[in-house]
Amino acid sequence: MKTISAILFAFFATANIFGQVKPQKETVVVISTKFGDIKIKLYNETPKHRDNFIKLVKEGFYNTTLFHRVINGFMIQGGDPDSKGADPGEVLGNGGPGYTIPAEFNPKLFHKRGALAAARMGDEVNPKKESSGSQFYIVQGRKYTAVDINAIAQRMKKPFTPEQITAYTSDGGTPHLDGSYTVFGEVISGFDVIDQIVGQKTDKADRPVEDIVMNMKIVE
Repeated sequence: MKTISAILFAFFATANIFGQVKPQKETVVVISTKFGDIKIKLYNETPKHRDNFIKLVKEGFYNTTLFHRVINGFMIQGGDPDSKGADPGEVLGNGGPGYTIPAEFNPKLFHKRGALAAARMGDEVNPKKESSGSQFYIVQGRKYTAVDINAIAQRMKKPFTPEQITAYTSDGGTPHLDGSYTVFGEVISGFDVIDQIVGQKTDKADRPVEDIVMNMKIVE
């Protein structure tokens, strides 16, 4: 005769098999630069962007590309294949793999400090807000006051959640981009590297005067 504990164990084991889905492990990517490493986790809630990014990293697509656009208090941008071996002063930012990715907006994923998001063409030529197939940016951002956040919310005609407000007023970010660009990951270490990169001297096109080369790998 089975004991009560054995029956309960069997019940919960069966419930786990048939009634619950084990959380999917998040993929982690390391971006290596001369200033150090930036470690990023990719969100499973944005599978199209996640899978595309993983594919490109594994193919070596991003290796030896540059952070070609850097704005202090805003973000660092990369992923343009034309930046490989680009001449000094060459204007970059128009390259890609030849395809776009459908937007995957999620109100729970927003532009807090360290957010990884997809760059894209402007609304006038891209009304569906589809993402670049390769270009991305990492948010440095700045801190906002509650008054600032309220004003931005009124301008955007969309309220921010308590979680967003807390993040933007305590750690910072770029709240005005929420709902317009797909956020598909976040930095888990290497914030100091981002701060060093945005501190570099740039030209009129926001390209660092001294190249900042990146290489990427998946953390298995």
